[in-house]
Amino acid sequence: MTIRRISLPLLIALALAGCANGDPVGAPAGAPPASSPAPSSVAPIEESGTVKPPAGEVQTLTGTISAGVEPNCLLLGEHLLIIGDPQLQSAAKVGATVTVTGRAEQGTMTTCQQGTPFIVATLRAN
Repeated sequence: MTIRRISLPLLIALALAGCANGDPVGAPAGAPPASSPAPSSVAPIEESGTVKPPAGEVQTLTGTISAGVEPNCLLLGEHLLIIGDPQLQSAAKVGATVTVTGRAEQGTMTTCQQGTPFIVATLRAN
């Protein structure tokens, strides 16, 4: 019985070639590729410049804005404020007491590493 040595780079190349067609591992040949879920929409900006919150439960929050641990991250209590409208962004300052309306979006990815993302539709300084 002879044992042949196969180099590691060859094994890696073979493994990658098998994955190159996009079929999930273990999927039968010719099976349609697995589809990924559509990304959740981030509050679209209407022509008026205001942000329309995604469909769902609209909430109103009141409190004092605090700085997050990362630059340009603003928190209102346990919520991370996601503000698409530049005018609303200019009114959102650390230390300001505000009332915001919008919707919590737990699946939204951010670089802030804290807080539940909250898509802001309106912001009013108190």
